Amino acid sequence: MQHTQSIKILITGGAGFIGSSLCEYFLGKGYAVVCLDNLATGHKKNIEPLLQNPGFTFIEGDIRNPEDCAKAVTGVTHVLHEAALGSVPRSIKDPVTTNDVNIGGFLNMLVASRDAGVKRFVYAASSSTYGDSKALPKVEDKIGKPLSPYAITKYVNELYADIFSRTYGLETIGLRYFNVFGRRQDPNGAYAAVIPKFVMQLMQHQSPVINGDGSYSRDFTYIDNVVQMNELALFSDNPKAVNAVYNTAFGERTTLNELVENLKNYLSVYDPQIANVQIEYGPERAGDIPHSLASIDKAKELLGYNPHYSFSRGVEEAVGWYWENLKPLIAEKE
Repeated sequence: MQHTQSIKILITGGAGFIGSSLCEYFLGKGYAVVCLDNLATGHKKNIEPLLQNPGFTFIEGDIRNPEDCAKAVTGVTHVLHEAALGSVPRSIKDPVTTNDVNIGGFLNMLVASRDAGVKRFVYAASSSTYGDSKALPKVEDKIGKPLSPYAITKYVNELYADIFSRTYGLETIGLRYFNVFGRRQDPNGAYAAVIPKFVMQLMQHQSPVINGDGSYSRDFTYIDNVVQMNELALFSDNPKAVNAVYNTAFGERTTLNELVENLKNYLSVYDPQIANVQIEYGPERAGDIPHSLASIDKAKELLGYNPHYSFSRGVEEAVGWYWENLKPLIAEKE
């Protein structure tokens, strides 16, 4: 059992969707938490309720700045590195910035963590690392060629983490996230994830546009499964579990057509008209992987991972949160 008093956790990107859930969770468990975020894609409102907590420190800073990284890791024992520029399309449009943040920033954080004597560095890896590998389910040691600049950056993170473990003795664990969704995921912006974007459109009776024919499938993973995985990775005392990467998913796949039907069903509970909203189809998106499905056997065996939220249960929870939090904003616009 961990003694919370002796542990201080830095969460980079802590004002973002995943990061803010991690900040909230670990603060609630009694740990001291430091949040580093430049608020480029994160939002101060995500951590607003935490700012009054004496165990919480917010640093507005950028992982591209080594001084900010060094300041953030002061006195820190464990790091959860969530900060990154997500989105395959964004990386295709602007590969340089994606590279600067996701590789340069990642290396800065590794160096700062090494120099501060951090015990363990757990980082957000990505299912995009599987690239053009057609094998299903995805198993950690079999990857293909990356299909986007974003995927390259996340693979390079894994290579750097491995080197830092071997060369400097920094304990690292990478979590390959598979299409994470849930509360506080931003529905706005050009690179919004598909679930919050579709929910927002359906709530306004607008037709969501599916890229391709809707047969592409994903292993949609509810946020609370991801929180569980981060906690297990952070505190596992299994020596075989360290210096490794793990799929972080539920282990089932859902097509985009099935996704939209689920969203319509759960949203129709609140507004029956949503059941009648038509779906539109557009061209396939460059860099997209057709199918994604994780094997979670390794995480179960070495970390004791046991995801509680199926896709359906997660969607029901997420839709409830969105209805409560987005409906007033939509009503204001109308």
